[in-house]
Amino acid sequence: MGALTPALLLRAYAAGIFPMAESADDPELFWIDPEERGVLPLDGFHLPHRLRRTLRADAFTVDADKDFAAVIRGCAAATADRPKTWINDEIIEVYSALHQQGFAHSLEARQCGVLVGGLYGVKLGRAFFGESMFSRRTDASKVALAWLVARLKVGNFTLLDCQFMTEHLASLGAVTIPRETYVALLSAALGGGVVAAAGSVELVDGVRAAFDARPDFLALDRLLELAGALGTGGPAGYVIAQLLGQTS
Repeated sequence: MGALTPALLLRAYAAGIFPMAESADDPELFWIDPEERGVLPLDGFHLPHRLRRTLRADAFTVDADKDFAAVIRGCAAATADRPKTWINDEIIEVYSALHQQGFAHSLEARQCGVLVGGLYGVKLGRAFFGESMFSRRTDASKVALAWLVARLKVGNFTLLDCQFMTEHLASLGAVTIPRETYVALLSAALGGGVVAAAGSVELVDGVRAAFDARPDFLALDRLLELAGALGTGGPAGYVIAQLLGQTS
């Protein structure tokens, strides 16, 4: 592959590919371009009743970008349930650089101030590319993912890329789509396709307004602050559960 740089990594994501290593101990990286892609439709997130109760009880405190380094290290760490990971030192270094540049983000779930789960990924245009998650307490990573979906919905994002389908993701509403469908969704999320025609008279005002609004990763934080200031939002997790709506 050659040296992986933040600029090269962003170009790869824009082209629909991403890097992986065979294992955390393997220094070699290779590009992945799946025939089928896992995505989680933002309006199709399934909120199981137990997870809804966990969210509404504020069992976890969830923050964004408070400790990206700890999250990516947590995702890279081997566990009894996951003895082998694909995150090597080069991936940690380059994604940490992307975080410093504002393109990579983490969500962290804590209990009593202790990091017990989280996830990280890359933001580009209206797309968020989920990379990995980890959990040291039951439902910690699910709570972080629920907060991510709410954040992306409020922030006018259109695509949550999960890369590969798992039973865990499928239970939360993720679906598998063919590469050509994914490329079309990615193009729209990055400003191509229908988004490029946002100024065209063929688009009705509502559609044009939706696409003209810029993605905002911090919009959820302002919404929660406003809800707290007005005294109408309840606990933060309650607001997240309300934003996600659909249960399963």
